Amino acid sequence: LRALAHQALSHSDQLIIDKSLKGWKEVEYEVVRDAFDNCITVCNMENVDPLGIHTGESIVVAPSQTLSNREYYLLRNTAIKVIRHFGIVGECNIQYALNPNSEELYIIEVNARLSRSSALASKATGYPLAYVAAKLALGIPLPTIKNSVTGVTTACFEPSLDYCVVKIPRWDLAKFNRVSTKIGSSMKSVGEVMSIGRTFEEAFQKALRMVDENVNGFDPNIQTVSENELREPTDKRMFVLAAALKKGYSVDKLYDLTKIDKWFLHKFNNIIDYYKTLETTDTNSVTFEILKKAKKMGFSDKQVAVAVKSTELAIRKLREEYNITPFVKQIDTVAAEWPASTNYLYLTYNGSSHDLEFPGEFVMVLGSGVYRIGSSVEFDWCAVGCLRELRNQGKQTIMVNYNPETVSTDYDMSDRLYFEEISFEVVMDIYNIERPAGVILS
Repeated sequence: LRALAHQALSHSDQLIIDKSLKGWKEVEYEVVRDAFDNCITVCNMENVDPLGIHTGESIVVAPSQTLSNREYYLLRNTAIKVIRHFGIVGECNIQYALNPNSEELYIIEVNARLSRSSALASKATGYPLAYVAAKLALGIPLPTIKNSVTGVTTACFEPSLDYCVVKIPRWDLAKFNRVSTKIGSSMKSVGEVMSIGRTFEEAFQKALRMVDENVNGFDPNIQTVSENELREPTDKRMFVLAAALKKGYSVDKLYDLTKIDKWFLHKFNNIIDYYKTLETTDTNSVTFEILKKAKKMGFSDKQVAVAVKSTELAIRKLREEYNITPFVKQIDTVAAEWPASTNYLYLTYNGSSHDLEFPGEFVMVLGSGVYRIGSSVEFDWCAVGCLRELRNQGKQTIMVNYNPETVSTDYDMSDRLYFEEISFEVVMDIYNIERPAGVILS
């Protein structure tokens, strides 16, 4: 090393040696602190992809799924110590590297500002981080700030989630020649989606469809198996993983190749196993139980139709005959332990009742979805302008969108906000439940 350094850096007397933490878990915490030293952690998020892949390139799940209670509190207490040590008043994002085989941890980044992760945390929990941080900067104590989303709790209240949120980035690498499709420590994604479900499988499959409307979910037939692509990830790694699971690769083998936590790999395997079950089912023998379980695992009508060799409309008709319809749930930050009046909604098949009433006569506006090259914030502005004008005319509005980076998905932009995919199936489900006066496409 000395000889190498001497040759390469002959004009420098300093050498930085970094320790490689590749393959470790990457976990993030959002913490807020007021001028009176009150601290709370708002959200903790876990990257499905291991360290070595930029957070902006990673699939992120909130709340964390694979941490033990001890690890969770170890990281939480460290986060609070850090924000106190730096004397930050406002909001702070802390990223950790955690050894998967021990409790060894490193802090890899501290952002004393609202980052893109903060926007995600805010939308994932229903806790208005930017609003609260602005109030804290004015010297207002946490207990006296009201959580404007719930309208009931104060801001000095750690959100508890009774749902699972999955964020997946969108890459538009196919639009460029000569560009490497490998993903790593530099960020190439141009947008991201956020989905909400009651199980990881449900939220994960929803998110995959949101990223690309031509994808039906965790489909094992899109890519072929390539161990190299599993070892050195590309933007299509998830579909290579699906193909590998269908081909019979074990969870242990895939962990060695990808370093994705085994908990996630088992969940992916559940989807593929059920996909195989559907493929062996005849079109005419899709029972209530088979279809109900598929919907609970996040399979779309189209996805079920492809597996059982039927059509989307036929499966939809069957589903309506069986009375298998989604339930509307609120993001209320209090896991339904207290009554909360939020307009922040999602659909799930893992429920037994709706969380609110449907008086009808709303106007439904469809958002523009994920940012991509050629379609970005200007299209979201159209949706926001539309919502504002409808409000000026005294109409009540419903927004359907799934992009956490947008203004249209702010809780105070519409009377009801559905964080849902914009597909024929879901829009029709919302339409049938809400019975709106009209629908505006943006």
